[in-house]
Amino acid sequence: MNGPSIAPSPGMNAISPELSGGAPPIVVVMGVAGCGKSSVGQSLATKLGDAFIEGDAHHPPANIEKMSAGIPLTDADRDGWLGTLAGFIAEAHGAERGLVVACSALKRRYRDRLRGDCERVVFLHLHGDKALIASRMGARTAHFMPTALVDSQFADLEMPTADEAVLSYEVTLPAEAIVADAYARLTGTGGTSNQGGAAAENQSGSAAGNQSGSAAGNQSGAAAGRNA
Repeated sequence: MNGPSIAPSPGMNAISPELSGGAPPIVVVMGVAGCGKSSVGQSLATKLGDAFIEGDAHHPPANIEKMSAGIPLTDADRDGWLGTLAGFIAEAHGAERGLVVACSALKRRYRDRLRGDCERVVFLHLHGDKALIASRMGARTAHFMPTALVDSQFADLEMPTADEAVLSYEVTLPAEAIVADAYARLTGTGGTSNQGGAAAENQSGSAAGNQSGSAAGNQSGAAAGRNA
């Protein structure tokens, strides 16, 4: 494939029955603000037939106030928020349901918190150049996250490593291509031929180095259109 890459981590061509226990995957769409988590996450959830959780909708008012003022969140600020999202994931895991969550999940310990003891969790990492992300954030009109926080988002980002179940996609890819390829891999039907098949196979060995439910259903609401 010529152009932007689609790269699963080693062994991530599909979710094996042994890993998932036969239950559907739980997907956390991650990445810095402005990378398109909400649009990709909502579309993927619809295609999988799963509930979608918009992480931003669960920030407490104090967090939204800080971010709106251009003040980066600390680990302590994010603690309760991550606990809420981890609760949705644990609930879906216990019920053997699939779920898609949009959450920045910037640091490894955040991802470990979200994952808990659920081996079905897969992170779908949307990544891109800082200048491109900043321009996308600047073009948004209905979100509390200002462009002033771009630097802090990239400073906090710890790229997923080879021991994490992760699919990595460049944000320059069309959202529909990302969703189609991720769906194919997550459901075990293989990569899509024109948007990643061979390229993903060739890059899988070094993916870590590349830039890379009723309660749940009730939470998607109007917030699903947000991108951060």
